[in-house]
Amino acid sequence: MTQDKVRVPDLARMKAARQPITMLTAYDFPFARIFDNCGVDLLLVGDSLAMVVRGEANTLAVTIDEVIYHTRAVARARRRALVVADMPFLSYQVSPEEALRNAGRLVKEGGAEAVKLEGGVAIAEAVARITAVDIPVMGHVGLTPQSVHRMGGHRVQGRKSGRAPGCRERLLEDAAALEAAGAFAIVVEGVPPSLAREITAHVAIPTIGIGAGPDCDGQVLVMHDMLGLGESCAPRFAKPFAHLWNEAAAAASSYVREVKEHAFPAPENCYAESRSAAR
Repeated sequence: MTQDKVRVPDLARMKAARQPITMLTAYDFPFARIFDNCGVDLLLVGDSLAMVVRGEANTLAVTIDEVIYHTRAVARARRRALVVADMPFLSYQVSPEEALRNAGRLVKEGGAEAVKLEGGVAIAEAVARITAVDIPVMGHVGLTPQSVHRMGGHRVQGRKSGRAPGCRERLLEDAAALEAAGAFAIVVEGVPPSLAREITAHVAIPTIGIGAGPDCDGQVLVMHDMLGLGESCAPRFAKPFAHLWNEAAAAASSYVREVKEHAFPAPENCYAESRSAAR
């Protein structure tokens, strides 16, 4: 697909034009190239790699070096999409200066074009420090996976009123704080559609929803959920557009069977004895 390179200012224009924004996670070269060729606007190197690539129970164990490694692979594949890298747990919460150093590493060593931080009011100072040196920042409010222990699991947020973490009014404040700190977009995850709609109207920057209904300015899914590349069922908010787990299992079973039955490799899978014979 031949389209112009997607850059940070383009997202604001897409919001103004009511042109939906598409984002998928990617962790390696082949899938990043496939998604990029298909016209996905943003590729997110998510700390979700802990769960979908490494089999962890949550995202907390991922390190900045690991995100850099995966970002580097995705950045090599990217021709058009904007590459955003997640800042993992404790890479930005300790101090704004440490947040800046780690964001810089994702750009300089990983090839990211933007970074993503979870939280709102509490991390606004770190966002402001990073954006002050012109590193684009995407925010993330609602169900923030790095807060899994505080939330008691991956639970829908914003159902209750109040200003405590995870409550409706607090999430509106979080979104406003991110915008004020210079974020260019906000992921809104795991909230009722009415709240996502309110956040989207409340901020001038684009919102990208995941488990937040249809009224955000764009949508994001974890690639494994979108491709049906998981052993268990995808979350309710995700739609599998393929069932690659089953297809891969069928292919591997066929391979095992053909090897056991001496059907593979067949003559056509072997090299000729000489070059003349090959001709």
